[in-house]
Amino acid sequence: MLLKFDKIVKTTLFHFLLYWVVNLYSLTYRIKLENEDEWLLHLNNGGKVLLCVWHQQFFAAIRPFRKYGSFNPSLMISRSRDGEIVAGVAQRSGWQVVRGSSSRGGKEALRGMIEHLKQSCLAAHIVDGPRGPAGKVKDGVIQLALASDAVIVPFYTHADRAWYFKSWDKFFLPKPFSKVVISFGGVIKMETAKDQDMFENQRVELERTMLPFLQVAPVKE
Repeated sequence: MLLKFDKIVKTTLFHFLLYWVVNLYSLTYRIKLENEDEWLLHLNNGGKVLLCVWHQQFFAAIRPFRKYGSFNPSLMISRSRDGEIVAGVAQRSGWQVVRGSSSRGGKEALRGMIEHLKQSCLAAHIVDGPRGPAGKVKDGVIQLALASDAVIVPFYTHADRAWYFKSWDKFFLPKPFSKVVISFGGVIKMETAKDQDMFENQRVELERTMLPFLQVAPVKE
């Protein structure tokens, strides 16, 4: 049964149907984008931008981020079964998908992301995915930004009503008709790391910047 499902999730029909389910569901949200002017100005002036988010929070951005499809942006997604599902939706949303993760095909995927980002000037990266731990920024985002001379722009999503999954990242899914706010942080320019200590300091600083925006499931009384 599991093998049959693995085959289904790789089909064009499955990806097509899921794409429309996700977008129709997301149409119920009242979405507000905040603070995108700064990084869009940098991008339109010829700069390179790497948008970054926690694994927990990417779902609500799928539909509104279609507006950036004209930039031919790229996104790294793991080679897992779950990654296959996400990749199918992302590609139909106008994003160029590079498959790989720290546990499988990571070096090749990172090289592919660097090439794409240098050409298109826009990419997105999930900083703690696909397996976590939650709230831990991995090295890849810093390596990608430095190698492509891109600025890092964290973004965060918040919903006034949501379901929280019992997963490693406490993934949250905004409920239908909820108010969703996607807020972009300031532009972060990383200096070329002279040694491993400097590289680690940059990673830790980005982690400290993003940690306060992890969503916590409300305590039930």
